[in-house]
Amino acid sequence: MSKILEYFKRITQIPHCSNDTTQLRDYLIEFATHRGYSVVVDDAHNILISKAHPKIALQAHYDMVCVGKAPLIETYEEEGWLKAKDASLGADNGVAIAMMMELMDRGVACEFLLTNDEEIGLVGAKAVAFELQSHCMLNLDSEEEGEVCIGCAGGEDIVATQTFEALHSVDDSIYEVGVYGLSGGHSGVDIDKGIPNAIKVLVEYLKANDVQILSFEGGERRNSIPVNAKALVYAPHALPPCDKVTIRKGNRSSNLTQNNLLELLDTLPHGVLEYNSELDIPQSSVNLALVAFVDNQATLTLTTRGMSNQALALASGGVVELLNRYGFEVKKEEGYPAWNSITNDFTQLVHSAMKEEFGDSALVAIHAGLECGVLLSQYPHIAFASIGPTIASPHSTSEKLKIDSIEKSFRVVCKIIECLQ
Repeated sequence: MSKILEYFKRITQIPHCSNDTTQLRDYLIEFATHRGYSVVVDDAHNILISKAHPKIALQAHYDMVCVGKAPLIETYEEEGWLKAKDASLGADNGVAIAMMMELMDRGVACEFLLTNDEEIGLVGAKAVAFELQSHCMLNLDSEEEGEVCIGCAGGEDIVATQTFEALHSVDDSIYEVGVYGLSGGHSGVDIDKGIPNAIKVLVEYLKANDVQILSFEGGERRNSIPVNAKALVYAPHALPPCDKVTIRKGNRSSNLTQNNLLELLDTLPHGVLEYNSELDIPQSSVNLALVAFVDNQATLTLTTRGMSNQALALASGGVVELLNRYGFEVKKEEGYPAWNSITNDFTQLVHSAMKEEFGDSALVAIHAGLECGVLLSQYPHIAFASIGPTIASPHSTSEKLKIDSIEKSFRVVCKIIECLQ
């Protein structure tokens, strides 16, 4: 057995939440330098590690989504899986970094491209400023053993704001209503799994009970399906109980505003817009990710995805049109292109190595953003493919890493490097 699992567990003990990756960056620089590799860091804190005359670049991001107690991570093994107690594990994408560390231990001639802040909009990949020697790049951010990913969705974050007029203050008939602790999930790969959105669940209850919203807060991150939502509402009648909804009497006054927010939240799409039967994944989707309505000011954030740039434009256009119709000012943030499914000599090489190890393999595309789409636009001469060990429920406290998948996937990586020498 290699040291990959040991290295990964070490990484979990170094804080590296998105926007706070300095400690892991410095650790990796020291690790690589100590093993005779050259290291360059650009202005976005991306890291390029290299030795000799590499023909392939391995690529991963070194930030993680911190949920629950993370970055305080206590790992444990259970039935062949590595898990974290009440925290996200950070296997996305820390296990890829651990694989690279094992290759550095062996002195392998590769370029290792480690990008920063992928989880908050592929920030590092968009700003990469290195000249690469390699003509092939293997991304290690896929999450299903045996699969070779050759395409991904493009995405955009849509942020809408509006200030509503205050009418008067109310101090009775106020209720605090909330939906808490739903399962959540990734806003791309899990969008078709029927996972309830806490914002939508709460809105459905409030719409059915003829209330007026005084304040509303829902969602946790742009790239996850909301787990929690809460609202302060005015209702001249008692609110009925509901299994998924927590209700208690409010004890403070609040401003009543003239707003149509409840109607809009009910109308806004969430989920799959169009399905791609050929790829067997969503073609386009919308995640109603964040709602903040406090002190008369409303801010909504939605994430749209499309397997082509055209599908993405149609999805975003429909959302923007609806928000404008309700009087919101809209801007788009953190967009990234789709990576259209392409087969070439490199993808066939990766596919062959995968079949040799696993006995079977599939060429797939994923309804989520991978850095390959962004990097391809910057390095059009490079051929891309993406693989990785099995990771379940990333971006959640249920995240887990299949332990025997690590070594199998690593052997595939080694075979690909050997074939390109």
